[in-house]
Amino acid sequence: MDEFYSAFSKYNFWDNPSPRLGYLRMEYLNKILQFCNNSLVKVLVGQRRAGKSYLLRQIAYRFIQNGIPKTNIFFINKEFIEFDEIKDYKALDALIKQYKECLKPTGKIYLFIDEIQNIHGWEFLVNSYAQNFAEDYELFISGSNSNMLSGELATMLSGRYISFEVFPFSYVEFLGINALENTKAAYISYMQSGGLPELFSLPNEETKQHYVAALRDTVLLRDVIQRQAIKDPKLLEALFVYVVNTASQLMSLNNITNYFKTKGKKTTYDTVSSYLGYIEDAFIIHKVERYEIRGKETIAGNVKYYCNDLAYKNFLFSGFAYGTGYLLENLVYLQLRRSGFKVYVGVLPNKEVDFVAKKADRLVYVQSSYLLNNELTQKREYSALEAIPDHYEKIIVSLDDVKFGNNNGIKHIQAWDLHSYLEP
Repeated sequence: MDEFYSAFSKYNFWDNPSPRLGYLRMEYLNKILQFCNNSLVKVLVGQRRAGKSYLLRQIAYRFIQNGIPKTNIFFINKEFIEFDEIKDYKALDALIKQYKECLKPTGKIYLFIDEIQNIHGWEFLVNSYAQNFAEDYELFISGSNSNMLSGELATMLSGRYISFEVFPFSYVEFLGINALENTKAAYISYMQSGGLPELFSLPNEETKQHYVAALRDTVLLRDVIQRQAIKDPKLLEALFVYVVNTASQLMSLNNITNYFKTKGKKTTYDTVSSYLGYIEDAFIIHKVERYEIRGKETIAGNVKYYCNDLAYKNFLFSGFAYGTGYLLENLVYLQLRRSGFKVYVGVLPNKEVDFVAKKADRLVYVQSSYLLNNELTQKREYSALEAIPDHYEKIIVSLDDVKFGNNNGIKHIQAWDLHSYLEP
């Protein structure tokens, strides 16, 4: 038992008076805590190194602050070597029993299992513990692949889990970490960097570039190439480069496939579709479908992709032509998603609206424009929103120094104030 304690205590709070918690992500923390103290399984999903592990630790520590005994919390991170032998759910079950025998907790037990997708059959254990009427458990799990919320888990835990997608640091968190005021200059600084948490502890641009490159390689290798047994890793990497450098632009799978064929790559429509899907499953890109505004339905065909964080663009491919307007559009998309909206590209006859954002009974039409600095640009951006035949919210987001007044009910939002508008 002493051997067990010494091996796992350093990853837990049992005798640690000053645990490392990182930057407190209060927005996520408050949201998740609203769903605690019940049998619902809390599932945190998002790309690697987006901050899920620290967020789980922050939740656990909040419980301790609220009086939960430290020994009632067991934290397991499948990324650490001490947990390397936990290959399947039976080994995980044995480890939890060993924990209980060693620490003898009484009352509810709180299990935190990080990167659980690396444990074969994990959904069987989660389902069993979530329904255990003889003993009281509350489970918090995380994973770096969107498929963990499909198939078996969705069937087994139907109605008994709630998921939270964890993004890299937002602009508001960027301000907090750097003790900055909310200004246009601060927003542009965020736009030119990114929100990957580790970036804020690295000393210079070269180190940051190496870190982002290593993270990209880790995600593609461990979460895509190895998991999906990719036969053409070079094509996968080339697709990642292509999508990052064409983010915010409408494209079709046929066009992407033909592009690579012209470059001498032997591939097929199905391979390109599968590979892009795998990259999307790893949360480093997001696909946005088109939405026919008048008919109120999604449309097959062309789509847009957005990066999960601009660090991939800024530190890996900064030499490629990529206007500020596209960077802004990517950040607007991410802010909409962070604020809980489902997001589509809006389609009207002969016009396009950058985003149709839906959350519960709220619907917001959004145009993103670098600057509204001339009459032609203003006419183009406003006309798309003016053509929408309903009375839901309509906004234009830009980097203009001057804030324009309402125009036919269309509000102008300066980009650095978008978070306040979406979450008043």
